[in-house]
Amino acid sequence: MIALDLSGKTAFVSGSTQGIGLAIAKRLAEAGARVAINGRGAEKVHAAIQELASDGLASENLIAAPGDVTTDDGIAAALGAAGDIDILVNNLGVFGAEPALKITDAEWQRFWEVNVLSAVRLIRATLPQMTQRRWGRIVNIASDSAVVIPAEMIHYGATKSALLAVSRGFAKEAAGTGVTVNSVMAGPTHTEGVEDFVYQLVDSETPWADAQREFMQEHRPQSLLHRLIEPEEIANMVVYLASPLASATTGGALRVDGGYVDSILP
Repeated sequence: MIALDLSGKTAFVSGSTQGIGLAIAKRLAEAGARVAINGRGAEKVHAAIQELASDGLASENLIAAPGDVTTDDGIAAALGAAGDIDILVNNLGVFGAEPALKITDAEWQRFWEVNVLSAVRLIRATLPQMTQRRWGRIVNIASDSAVVIPAEMIHYGATKSALLAVSRGFAKEAAGTGVTVNSVMAGPTHTEGVEDFVYQLVDSETPWADAQREFMQEHRPQSLLHRLIEPEEIANMVVYLASPLASATTGGALRVDGGYVDSILP
């Protein structure tokens, strides 16, 4: 039996109070890691920890690390609470439908700050210590939208394209150190935020099962799953990449997209 054992490792997952981030935090904790739960507010962070503890995870392995990681002060507060980081998962991201010609400069800048620069800043803050210890894992949560730019949210797609480049570049910076840097290209995933997004494009009076089906048929017809991906399915790939078993995988863009990208390569 192959075991994904992360005992003795400390992980930090940005934006992990809900959705994909929370699922990743849960899987990392199940594999034995101490996991820092991050969100902008302490209340939501503690609520997420209580939810994980109620699922049977040891509370002593769940660290409250609130802080807005789009700011230097927020990063300092969050990482200060977490301590030395062995595994960094840059999950924080924003998305939303907007006609291309109506996306303002301010909105472009907001997406860039949250989706790209928060990851860059967290990597800068944690990579040096990882390389000194000769072990570390950095996983950036990208999207199929990085290579299949959605017409209804090109600003989101552009930031996720940039995140692939960030991952590849920092993998080169970490070359030969025992630290790996990868990105995970998540496909359309079932989260509360995505439910809201679906209802931006589908009649809000439509029952969820029908709305999901219509969304996939009309807006994501390339999916080979014909359904939204569950957050746990993304988390499974992240935990593998965070484990010692993935020691020879770095600089990559790994797809958990349900076959959405019509290519044998990213």
